[in-house]
Amino acid sequence: MSDKDLLTFLDVSSSDSPVPKLSPAGFIALSVILGFIMTLGFLNNFIVLVLFCKFKKLRTPVNMLLLNISVSDMLVCVCGTSLSFASSVRGRWLLGRTGCMWYGFINSCFGIVSLISLMILSYERYSTMTVYNNQGPNYRKHLLAVGGSWLYSLIWTVPPLLGWSSYGLEGAGTSCSVSWTDHSPKSHAYIICLFIFCLGLPVLLMVYSYGRLLYAVKQLGKIHKTARRRDYHLLIMITTTVVCYLLCWTPYSVVALMASFGRPGIITPVASIIPSLLAKSSTVINPVIYIFMNKQVRNCHHK
Repeated sequence: MSDKDLLTFLDVSSSDSPVPKLSPAGFIALSVILGFIMTLGFLNNFIVLVLFCKFKKLRTPVNMLLLNISVSDMLVCVCGTSLSFASSVRGRWLLGRTGCMWYGFINSCFGIVSLISLMILSYERYSTMTVYNNQGPNYRKHLLAVGGSWLYSLIWTVPPLLGWSSYGLEGAGTSCSVSWTDHSPKSHAYIICLFIFCLGLPVLLMVYSYGRLLYAVKQLGKIHKTARRRDYHLLIMITTTVVCYLLCWTPYSVVALMASFGRPGIITPVASIIPSLLAKSSTVINPVIYIFMNKQVRNCHHK
């Protein structure tokens, strides 16, 4: 964190009467939206966990990745969005510098776990449909994939706690993330690596996997005309997955890159709020796409 950012942080978090970055009405609107995301995201993912606990037939190897996504998304709602919601209600960050570092770390960690799980799931769907495999369910492989997603996330979210870049306030001053406005070479190096390995590569693998899967579905439809209706449903789910993923994370990524490598002040606090909310909304959307569009899980939910 640069000296300027540190002074700003201390002014916002320590002062009894900090200068608000939003009007009172703005903070009310932000609180309402965050409350909606927090509540709906928690409930959606909690229902998913209940279904997996209640119905044994849902505990398949592939569904372990879906469960991992729901766990990480629910933790974001409980440990992250709730703190941002409380701070927005008060109009300032409430937990000081240590709390900000913790908030930035856990949100980044859980968010990357979710993204990496989505990436693994996309490749799993592609390989399952296009590669013949006569082996039975392989729980060990998927357990390793779940553990690997958490380890991979920790590798990229612990360094700011140790001095390679840092976590600081963002947006309206009621949430924290990587210090995008720190223009030091060390911070720039971390941000470049973060975008390559925690956004660029996952997106490329998802696009590749779903692209090949779309092609496989098209070829299958030509051979087995009776399977077209089922394949059409799969196409809708895949298209929805990619579009929602990009809608949630691309605006935040673009704003973060502009704040990191653009001229100082190019992104105002107000302008960064909407992309941040879109990224947080993925905790609400993920269960709908990856769980409730699954026919087997939907039938269990109806029961």
